[in-house]
Amino acid sequence: MSERLQPGDTAPAFTLPDADGNEVSLADHRGRKVIVYFYPAALTPGCTKQACDFTDNLELLAGAGYDVIGVSPDKPEKLAKFREKEDLKVALVADPDKKVLEAYGAFGEKKLYGKTVVGVIRSTVIVDEEGKVERALYNVKATGHVAKIIKDLGL
Repeated sequence: MSERLQPGDTAPAFTLPDADGNEVSLADHRGRKVIVYFYPAALTPGCTKQACDFTDNLELLAGAGYDVIGVSPDKPEKLAKFREKEDLKVALVADPDKKVLEAYGAFGEKKLYGKTVVGVIRSTVIVDEEGKVERALYNVKATGHVAKIIKDLGL
């Protein structure tokens, strides 16, 4: 099981392919705050709700200096379908080998319908302009999570 990040930790660097196969690196966002959110699977109800919530609030977040990157173990082709079907505007990146999910503490044991399973832990990590973890939220709910982030950040 991977270690959870704490505020003040250096956010693990990553470079992953987006829905179009272009590489997206955390380093590309240096100087801006980044909301990196981890979700189990594209094209599922909860993950769709969360991605749509981020897309609906992207202008507000971007205006406040935040970029948003969604990370899942899906392949780029599935992310492209997800983006097209739901008209998503957030950057979606693929982590099929789950190395970034593990580095961020977003992969491991979790409870699902009362059973312990190993999988993606729905999580959000807010990284500051210097690449440090500002907030690390684990086991978040898909619904209402974006509104809570916006409220907590005072936006």
